[in-house]
Amino acid sequence: MTRQAGQSSEFDPPGASAGARQVTLRSLTEHARRFPNLLPHPLPTDGLDPRDAALARAIHDSVIRRWLTLRAVLSLRLTMPFDELEPKLKAVLLAGAAQLLLLDKVPPHAAVSESVEWAKRHVRAKAGGLVNAVLRRLHDSIVGRERHFEDRRDQILLADGRAVDLAEPFLPEDPIERLAVQSSLPVGLLRRWVDARGVRDARQAASQSMCLPPTILNTTFAALPVEHIRLHESPGSAVFTGSPAQLSHLLADRTDVWAQDAASSSTIRSVAHLVTPSLVVDLCAGRGTKTRQLAYTFPTARIVACDTDRARASDLARLFRGHDRVQVMPVREVLPAIAGQADMVLLDVPCSNTGVLARRPEAKYRFSRDQTRRLGDIQRQLLADALPMLSPRGVILYSTCSLEPEENAAPLAWVAQWHGLQIAHSNLVWPKGIPGGEPAQYYDGSFFALLTRR
Repeated sequence: MTRQAGQSSEFDPPGASAGARQVTLRSLTEHARRFPNLLPHPLPTDGLDPRDAALARAIHDSVIRRWLTLRAVLSLRLTMPFDELEPKLKAVLLAGAAQLLLLDKVPPHAAVSESVEWAKRHVRAKAGGLVNAVLRRLHDSIVGRERHFEDRRDQILLADGRAVDLAEPFLPEDPIERLAVQSSLPVGLLRRWVDARGVRDARQAASQSMCLPPTILNTTFAALPVEHIRLHESPGSAVFTGSPAQLSHLLADRTDVWAQDAASSSTIRSVAHLVTPSLVVDLCAGRGTKTRQLAYTFPTARIVACDTDRARASDLARLFRGHDRVQVMPVREVLPAIAGQADMVLLDVPCSNTGVLARRPEAKYRFSRDQTRRLGDIQRQLLADALPMLSPRGVILYSTCSLEPEENAAPLAWVAQWHGLQIAHSNLVWPKGIPGGEPAQYYDGSFFALLTRR
């Protein structure tokens, strides 16, 4: 949202600095207007000092991760449905509840009083009384913290594995509905996983979605030792243990190490011994993570990379500027340049992101059957677009970070039926990890299939 010089904003606080609270509530108000269609925009913290920026991100991310959990707790203390509240009132209640329940960086009295003052100033005077009553009742209902999680109706599981005990059982009696509210997952999505994989795997994916995901590095091709890491259980991967500043320095200074979850890196690693390509096309290259892995995995191959998104394509061009084997091209120029020549086309296709909800928590609220149908159309079109690029012995490496059969099995069945391709090798990595668990055992969810001509 832009603003002309001299124009006031409903979020402008008195004084010179907006502060963590203002930045957070501005963003959460916009999310409340859009919910459930949340967009993965980063929180703008420019101008905040590091402590305020960290607090703003912590509050904002906690709300996005546990929106449905917080809504359930707040609904017990409201006289009208939460969804009928105006966006700014939703935002301040969600942020206040997140600070009381999910964070311990803000004293409870400060979380309540600052929320009340913001509501008076930016909603209306009487809104302060409502916010005060709701948040104080919520604070008074907290009877314990740091206790063992027992999956009771009166407990909230925290991302670090601790639990908050409340005075009343607010979670549903049905175990699947209870897990849906606890993990802030749409119950329909959770029931899909139960039907497809059983209760155990559905619980595993829901639990993993509540984690604060660790930073995983692909160290397979590191020419020198890498500092501030612990080995991941997946070979070639490591957990970064340093500070954000140290991570930024590492990634800026080294081209042989990059951030990539172990499940994601397994896509190319799993087929490296099956193909020896001379020309590879990365048709949905994003910002180049798998492109970089391709260049190291196939050191004699020429690689053509592209992306339809302008911002990602621009980042891609900067990343590989001057590279002797990676050529970044506009999408429209790829087919005329390499028709019938590609030994492998990598399709890391757009998807619903249901395998990476710990990293993309906003995606769980957008999930719907209409979304998977729309994405399925895009995925089939990308498969069709890749076919004319293939050499006679060329293969397609298809990958998603989705757990849904409409985005994995269905497009591959279509391309097999209508275009004569077959699956030579495939794998679905189910999400793994628990709140407060061992980072070296954490995995995002992913799927890949190597497609060859019959």
